[in-house]
Amino acid sequence: MNTYKYTYSKAKLTLSVDKNLIKMAKENKINISHFLEEKLREHLNLAEGCGRRDLNPSCKLGKPSFIGEKRRISKDDFEKYLTLRNIENISNSWFCQCRTWLRNYLDFVEWRIDENKTLEYFKSLKEKHSVTYYRKKTYQIRRFLKYLKVEWADEIRLPPEPEYYPKRITKKDIKDTLSYFEEHKLFEQIKALVLLAASSGMRPQEIYQLRPEDIDIENRRIYIHHNPKNGQTTKTKRSRVVFFNTEAQEVLSDYLDYFNTNNGLKCLFGQSHISRLFKDSKVKVKDFRKFFSQEWDRRGGPTSIKKILMGHSLKKDVDLMHYNAQSPDDLKKIYDKVGISIL
Repeated sequence: MNTYKYTYSKAKLTLSVDKNLIKMAKENKINISHFLEEKLREHLNLAEGCGRRDLNPSCKLGKPSFIGEKRRISKDDFEKYLTLRNIENISNSWFCQCRTWLRNYLDFVEWRIDENKTLEYFKSLKEKHSVTYYRKKTYQIRRFLKYLKVEWADEIRLPPEPEYYPKRITKKDIKDTLSYFEEHKLFEQIKALVLLAASSGMRPQEIYQLRPEDIDIENRRIYIHHNPKNGQTTKTKRSRVVFFNTEAQEVLSDYLDYFNTNNGLKCLFGQSHISRLFKDSKVKVKDFRKFFSQEWDRRGGPTSIKKILMGHSLKKDVDLMHYNAQSPDDLKKIYDKVGISIL
């Protein structure tokens, strides 16, 4: 080790540095004084607003381990975290939702690591929202804090999911929903959505992402793609094929003809538009998937095939993971044999 002295405008500093590093820095024409000052400023900016006891000497330059309170969160850290989330193949809508939640939180804590204000924020969330919503938002914030290596992030505990009882949906509920919208100017679109969703078991998000080219009217098939680059994602990150009945085939064919004319609609079933339509409806879009699941069982359909058609996770199902393989044609024959009808 060689000892070098550096003279600054306000202070002298003596450092012990590996001589090989000094040699390599000189060969690469690196100004050691400027480099050191720049790194110190970058590191200490993170500790702005903290007492000296919080400047932990064990904290290495580079990605900090946040020890202490009220350290500043840089925009660079935030953007890097968002980039890492974005490349996880999550849907664009979920990415935007998480980004909004994190920004709201950061604005509340004034972009600082502040345990007390964080707890205050969580308390406010819990008082205003359902347990399910609170769990989702708190989990995303905790995940971000863990990314920043905040020590007390591990102490944040999520409440258990509330006990859930599925809503029973019958054919009468579906028919009543169609009657509710019968006089609406976009009834053609609404009827196509209702019959398609109820006879296919698709998730609402999958319906919202649907494009005309994904629909095979003649063979009554829908190709659900997991392609985040194209704005299409599935919960299990797997593409699949689903089917719809002849009732949906007829109205969907008419709706596609209507959609392909200049009617002002940009998407087959745009999420914000459909959500507004069903805001006051007793039966929501997500309930049509419940109907499909319940009606399939009422008609004695095999549960294993229902799992495949509905896009359930096949993990922990030994038969579906290792033995039960069905082609799209096989699935369609079984689907038609079960014979879900609505009208």
